[in-house]
Amino acid sequence: MKKVIIIGATSGIGREMARCYVNAGCKVGITGRRMELLDSFKKEFSDSISERFIVSLCFDVTGSENGVNLDSLISKLGGLDLLIYNSGFGDPSESLDWEIDKKTVDINVNGFVEIVNRSFRFFVSQGHGHIAATSSVASNRGNSFAPAYSASKAFMSCYLEGLYLKARRMKLPVYVTDIQPGFVRTKEIRVKGQFWIVPVAKAARQMVYAIEHKRFRVYISRRWWIIAKLMRIVPRFIYGKFG
Repeated sequence: MKKVIIIGATSGIGREMARCYVNAGCKVGITGRRMELLDSFKKEFSDSISERFIVSLCFDVTGSENGVNLDSLISKLGGLDLLIYNSGFGDPSESLDWEIDKKTVDINVNGFVEIVNRSFRFFVSQGHGHIAATSSVASNRGNSFAPAYSASKAFMSCYLEGLYLKARRMKLPVYVTDIQPGFVRTKEIRVKGQFWIVPVAKAARQMVYAIEHKRFRVYISRRWWIIAKLMRIVPRFIYGKFG
């Protein structure tokens, strides 16, 4: 039975991916900051399915016990095959609000790297595994409306690529997937001028498909690769009118 941990599964994409994996017969560990939301996820399923296939642990990735919590989940699941880091934060910060920027870095960089680093070392030790994380199309360029958000997602993407290359150099079946969504219809999104908005269920299905096919990088939806490519090549004097 495949064992999956999803960090950040109380709502939106993370919750929908957890639903996909439980329905596929996987044993799933879910985390989040609100216990009532973790409990409500379990209640979506029968008691027999919930008890057999779902393990939950309530914690905040900005805390000091990410390693202990991850180890606890792995123990409860009886192992780990796939780690998905889906926790994220990115409010607009047009006035460069320090509290927003700090929270963004604490979740998208510090929490991410601590959990993913530990997971990678676990997978190297056991000889196989898969890490996936939700970065963003925003990782491709700086953004004046949310500077810390774009920078934090760029960190995630670069770190994931480094792990991908490290695993290849070590010749180990440890896989890495960098998921770069555009706009997804979640309650957290607060960006003006949204377009090509993807429903949560569709986004989650495409993410799971990419993970199960061991893709290194995937755009959600697929046509967002066009925006990612344009962001990288458009001259700064043009990009500055929009970014």
